[in-house]
Amino acid sequence: MRDLVEIGMGRTARRAYDLDDVEIVPSRRTRSSAIVSTAWQIDAYRFDIPLVTHPTDAVVSPDTAVEIGKLGGLGVLNAEGLWARHANAEQALLRLVDAAKDEDRTALVRTLQELHSAPVQPELLTEAIRRVRESGVTVAARVSPQRAAELTPHLIAAGVEILVVQGTIISAEHVAHDDADPLDLKDFIGGLDVPVIAGGVSDYRTAMHLMRTGAAGVIVGHGYTPGVTSTDRVLGIGVPMATAIIDAAAARRDYLDETGGRYVHVLADGGITSSGDIAKAIACGADAVVVGAPLAAASEAPGHGLYWTAAAAHPNLPRSRVAAGPDIEVDLKTLLFGPSSDAEGSINLFGALRRAMAKTGYSDLKEFQRVGLSVRG
Repeated sequence: MRDLVEIGMGRTARRAYDLDDVEIVPSRRTRSSAIVSTAWQIDAYRFDIPLVTHPTDAVVSPDTAVEIGKLGGLGVLNAEGLWARHANAEQALLRLVDAAKDEDRTALVRTLQELHSAPVQPELLTEAIRRVRESGVTVAARVSPQRAAELTPHLIAAGVEILVVQGTIISAEHVAHDDADPLDLKDFIGGLDVPVIAGGVSDYRTAMHLMRTGAAGVIVGHGYTPGVTSTDRVLGIGVPMATAIIDAAAARRDYLDETGGRYVHVLADGGITSSGDIAKAIACGADAVVVGAPLAAASEAPGHGLYWTAAAAHPNLPRSRVAAGPDIEVDLKTLLFGPSSDAEGSINLFGALRRAMAKTGYSDLKEFQRVGLSVRG
């Protein structure tokens, strides 16, 4: 039953909960973390940890995509980012570092907008993907719904194995401007030989619509990061993640019944700032988490300690700031697996997930999705 509250005469709203509002409840059993599995698989691709990177140049370059792949996660390149627009993307990123020293607080976003005004060059995109492909890790890239039809042939030809179609908000049919044909995701996905992950969505109905397009995975959330994303302030749109994940997981269950066994993965993208958030997202029903800002602390991160999302470069209505990442710096392997001397959940992100699963008695991610939850207050 929906928990409705009256917010004025004749108007009700649904009460929803964020990850900070829920806690994981221990069970009667515990187990050793050494016998816990954090592996998951989407289509034919298996990963040791349920990590998908947020597709931002701040944390994913071709080199870091390779490193994340070798560590067991999935690094997603932004096919509309700086590596696709500038032959020397590293130099372009240093311009952002310089802009961070400017007293004008808009300088960073203006610089990012300028850098993204350069056209996407398919040959640069192909070269970036080649660097990842030749390493032997799974190759993934993100396109916006607006440019999916245009860029996907180049991505597939270059060797992309998992395609991510992601916007701040996405629907099963993206209506284009003027007289252009809309992007019908069902037709689009049906014409591809690679699995597609699509999102973000925030409710049961939209998640179900995307599942019916043939998507292998659905991204839940709008990539919200405290102090960075501003979609709520700019558009007035927000999504309490715990409720959104649970709703999408319900759509996954119903779609599984509807199709007689087709399982669509749910990926949580938003509110992930610590290892505890990762554990709670999985506990709410996510199969994997999309992590962005916490990875900006890695010494290998191309953003040199800065973090932003793709929405920061929108030419007319940016919905992300360029902000400093976590005030720590460790190598990527330590960030993901420890050891940690930080007591705030910023390091050993997936070692902590294993510990949470062990402390509550669950041996794998699918079991852990059934753990008990409580609501604060």
